[in-house]
Amino acid sequence: MNEPQVWALIGVFAAGMCGTITLVVTMFVRIMKTEFASVRNEFTSVRNEFASVRREMALGFEAVRTEFRAVHGRIDAIDRDVNAIYRHLSGIDRS
Repeated sequence: MNEPQVWALIGVFAAGMCGTITLVVTMFVRIMKTEFASVRNEFTSVRNEFASVRREMALGFEAVRTEFRAVHGRIDAIDRDVNAIYRHLSGIDRS
């Protein structure tokens, strides 16, 4: 343990280990940053897709409301016609 070559080898080994650990940690941090950015982009695209679906559903609901209003108008017209026929046949309409 007193030989200078042993201490030199210990120093080289320690420097190599520190360098390897530094390289691995740096690469790990870089990969994690990249993956977090990727996940963030995926969440953004999912959020945009949900917003698109929500807009399409709102348009679809508005179309359904329009159709219901049209059907309601037709039912009112049929009700008016049936009442007129009933009054005509029952003699209520004759003055």
